[in-house]
Amino acid sequence: GRLHVAGVPVDWSRLYEGSGARRIDLPTYAFQRERFWLESVGGGDAGGLGQVVVEHPVLGAAVVLPDSGGVVLTGRLSVEGMPWLADHGVLGSVLLPGAAFVELAVRAADEVGCGVVEELTLQAPLVLPERGGVALQVAVGGPDDGGRRSVRV
Repeated sequence: GRLHVAGVPVDWSRLYEGSGARRIDLPTYAFQRERFWLESVGGGDAGGLGQVVVEHPVLGAAVVLPDSGGVVLTGRLSVEGMPWLADHGVLGSVLLPGAAFVELAVRAADEVGCGVVEELTLQAPLVLPERGGVALQVAVGGPDDGGRRSVRV
């Protein structure tokens, strides 16, 4: 292929000899000057994107997962948008406070009709950048046999 692109003549018939390959004319470009793409119907509004609007200071939308009955809540965290987050600096980094994780879990539980967060384990801190933000997802699993659900942030 590199030789062909560089202009070196290649004997393609010899390359494909015995393979049953044959030369054919390439089709014309069928979509020339015609637009076949769907127009965007959504905007910045969660409802227009197929999500449910969530009333929460951090989480703005939710979508139900059809296969499990779980839910994913989405939002965005930034020190610029929520200056109080800068008060939780640890060794030069801004971390999401543990109480905020509890709040996110409680709000996610409310979304699926669960009244209690039995256990919350933080495996790693959520470090927030100085500029910009972090896209946030709170994923609630489908109910198990006892009606309990998992939550992941």
